[in-house]
Amino acid sequence: MKSSKRSEISPFIVMEVMKAANEREAAGGDVLHLEVGQPSTSAPRGVLEAAKAALSEDRLGYTEALGIPELRARIAQHYRDYYGVTVPERRIVVTTGSSGGFLLGFIAAFDAGARVAIGEPYYPGYRNILAALDIEPVVLPAGEGSRFQPTSQSLSAAPGGLDGLLVASPANPTGTMLDGPAMQALVDHCKINQLRLIVDEIYHGITYHGPAETVLSLTDEAIVINSFSKYFSMTGWRLGWMVVPEDLLRAVECLAQNMFISAPTLSQRAGLAAFDCRDELDANVARYRVNRDLLLNELPAAGLDKLAPADGAFYIYADVRRFTNDSPDFCRRMLAEVGVAATPGIDFDATQGSGFVRFSFAGSTEDMAEAARRLKTWLS
Repeated sequence: MKSSKRSEISPFIVMEVMKAANEREAAGGDVLHLEVGQPSTSAPRGVLEAAKAALSEDRLGYTEALGIPELRARIAQHYRDYYGVTVPERRIVVTTGSSGGFLLGFIAAFDAGARVAIGEPYYPGYRNILAALDIEPVVLPAGEGSRFQPTSQSLSAAPGGLDGLLVASPANPTGTMLDGPAMQALVDHCKINQLRLIVDEIYHGITYHGPAETVLSLTDEAIVINSFSKYFSMTGWRLGWMVVPEDLLRAVECLAQNMFISAPTLSQRAGLAAFDCRDELDANVARYRVNRDLLLNELPAAGLDKLAPADGAFYIYADVRRFTNDSPDFCRRMLAEVGVAATPGIDFDATQGSGFVRFSFAGSTEDMAEAARRLKTWLS
C-alpha cells in the first residue's frame, strides 16, 4: 500500500530536538530547554479554577462549530479594549489551536494549486500545512535589510502569479514585528493585486517596544489567526481563534463542522477566564523581557553577536556562521556536550538556515543565565 504525496512533508525539527532532549534527561543528563516555543508557566490560576468548575458543572458536550457565544463575545471585547478596534462577534471563530485556524483558513481561501507567499525564515508549519493541502508555498527571502519580513517589493519580484500572502508579527523564529507603515504597504499590495492576506498574530501581548498593532485596524478583509497558547500560557489546551472576512465565514463554519465539530469544550469554558488574568500574564511577559535582555547581552559575549531584532515573542535568532555552517550538527553537539537544547535554523529557512540557531527564552531566568554561561565556555 502506498501513502499519499500530500503526506510527504518535512518533519517539525524542533519536535525532534525536544525528543532528543527528553531522551538525554531520561538517561540522567541535565538539559536546559531553549528549543521549544512554549511558556514554562502553567495556565493562569483563573483559567485553572474555571476549568475545575466546568468539570464539575458542565456536561462538556459539543459546542457550536464557531465556538460558544460567550467566548466569541469576550474575544470581541478584547479587540475593543486592547486595540480600540470593533470586530463583530459573528466574524470570530474559535478553533482547535492556531493550527486548526490555519487549516480552516487555507482550505477556505485557496484551491489546490494556489500559490501563497511566505517570508523566509518562517514557522515551518506554514509551509508544511500548505504543502499537505497541495497549495504551493512561495518562499520570499527576507534578510536583515527588511528585518526578516516580506515587503511589497519582494512580493512584486516573486516569479509567477500569487494568490495569497501569509505574514506573522511578531514573527517566529526572529521575533521581528511589522510597524504600521510596513503592514499598511502589505495590505495595500494585497488589495491592489487581489491577494488573500493571512496574518498570524499569536504572539500579540508579548512585545518589548510597545504593543503590536492588529491588521484589523487597517482592513477587514484579512484572515487573522490568534491563539491562547503563547501570551495566555495555554499551549496544551489547544484553543485559538480566527477573525474571518464576511465572504469566508460560512465556508469556514461548514469546514469546522465537518473537520473538528468544535474546539475542546473544557478549553473554551476555561478560556473565558483568561482575559481576566492580565496581572499574572503580564508578569510572565516581564520575565521574558528579563530573559531577552540577559541573552542579548550575554550571547555576544559568547561570540554570537549577529542577532535578529527581538521585538516580540520569546525567541532570539542567532547567526552562528562564525562557528559552523551546519546548524543541525551544531545543535546536536551543543546538547550532547553542554546540555543546551536549541533549534537549528534549517527548521525555518531551507536556504540560509544552516547558519542560524533559534533560542527560546520562555523558560526561567535561572536557566537562561546558566545556558549563557555554558555557551560562553563551550564556544570559547
